Amino acid sequence: MTKAEILRKEILRQHKSVRSFALELGIPYSTVVTALDRGVEGMAYGTVMKMCEELSLNPVDFSYLEKDASLSALVLENRVMQNYMKLNEEGKEKILALMDDFAQIEKYKAVKKKPKTTDK
Repeated sequence: MTKAEILRKEILRQHKSVRSFALELGIPYSTVVTALDRGVEGMAYGTVMKMCEELSLNPVDFSYLEKDASLSALVLENRVMQNYMKLNEEGKEKILALMDDFAQIEKYKAVKKKPKTTDK
């Protein structure tokens, strides 16, 4: 199945129509239709990201994101890991210790969000 086919299938599974999907995201309907007909390879990066975020799809291979995974959270996690891997052992230990310290401070604790429903 091509990326465009996966995209069309998910749009129609999660939304009433391609038009309602485009309107909801503020993307021109013609842009979405062109992507579905010709493929997403020529689309603007931001548009692909926006569509994938809404549909809970990985923008690289259009596989499903893990349940309750946010695309922006995955991008941030990847960025953090890339920087972490650049550190030597002493730097890695220091970062982990700082993260442990910050996790104990109420001001920096993550607030759990309610999961987004995909049935519409």
